Amino acid sequence: MVSLIVHFVLGLAVIAWIVRANPLVFAKPAGGPAFSAMEIVLYVVGVASIALGYYFNHQFVAQYAVEGGNPIWGPGSWQQFIVLGYANPAAASASQDYTIINVILLPLFTIWDGHRRGIRRPWLFFVSSLFTSCAFAYAFYFAVVERQHRHQQAEQGLSSIPA
Repeated sequence: MVSLIVHFVLGLAVIAWIVRANPLVFAKPAGGPAFSAMEIVLYVVGVASIALGYYFNHQFVAQYAVEGGNPIWGPGSWQQFIVLGYANPAAASASQDYTIINVILLPLFTIWDGHRRGIRRPWLFFVSSLFTSCAFAYAFYFAVVERQHRHQQAEQGLSSIPA
């Protein structure tokens, strides 16, 4: 259980690091609400993915971990978690897809797109996925992009009308 708490704390720390690295993006956009409807939807989806992930991770640890066990190798560890993700063809299909999305596409996209948009330290979205969830990292990134877009609209004097 300690490993789940450590993951939670590290996830919050990385999220705080992203926010602190991008204070202008996280400032309230001028002339509009603190959050757009899209930002709220993205944050709800992201937080729900964390809650579901931690629920299932807690079940895994409770079922497989042994008291005093190693969180890296052995029963209830990361190594066992990964092995069980490839325990059968259906699980392996989902696991390989998730691995490619999380470990290759998420960092490629957020780093490339984030630098293009002027988001500072966009690689942290990938780091956040290691402690939260891949879905949260994407939702958080897309919410940041939405918020940045709202700032740009406010600067240009445009209303934020959804397309």
